[in-house]
Amino acid sequence: MSPDRKSHNHFFTHRVISGVLDVYNRSMKRRLFLGGMVALTLAAPTLAKTKPLSLDEISQYLNSLGMAKGAFTQVDPDGKLSKGMLYIKRPGQMRFEYATPDNTLVIIRQSRIAIFDQRSNAGPQQYPLWKTPLHFLLKRNINLTTSGVITSHKYDGTSTSITAHNPEHPNHGNMKLVFKNSPIELGQWIVTDESGRKTTINLEKLNKVAYIPNRLFDIDLITNKSDKR
Repeated sequence: MSPDRKSHNHFFTHRVISGVLDVYNRSMKRRLFLGGMVALTLAAPTLAKTKPLSLDEISQYLNSLGMAKGAFTQVDPDGKLSKGMLYIKRPGQMRFEYATPDNTLVIIRQSRIAIFDQRSNAGPQQYPLWKTPLHFLLKRNINLTTSGVITSHKYDGTSTSITAHNPEHPNHGNMKLVFKNSPIELGQWIVTDESGRKTTINLEKLNKVAYIPNRLFDIDLITNKSDKR
């Protein structure tokens, strides 16, 4: 039986000590109130530390992503969902392995993007990387404080987002990156192309790894293997 119920029964069976119980209850309420005030006081410094990530902090984090991989979910402009694995090897290399039934493979290397349709025997479609906002994420040294790179820097209380574009080619779209604050972690990016269509990549968790072989990003090697099928 709980202490409150015991006190309640004691009150009805021993009316002579009701005054003592009343004093006890007032004392407990005062202790609970004071305890709550202490808890709020102790919590206040933690709340005060919540703040947006600076551009320098984000730059340092992105530069630390030498090699990383993680599962992702992609939302296309038409709402289509795709899942797969992402591999990053900075500078300059990225690989998207899309799961069945898509089975598409996208490789970024040597300033070009190659899209392989695994259901086709045709060669990959290729595009220059500089025409997309992804190029800045794969640079050797990322400095988001450079004039003109960042067009938006926001904080919603739990995550920090930035929107970046290539100031030399501002009409080629932009990329919004969303970071969890504590600890800092890239959780999402949204690429907006030059026509305004948005593609969203949601990362489950991006894990740093010790080694990713270069052959995973070798466009010519993968093309030759596809031709031999």
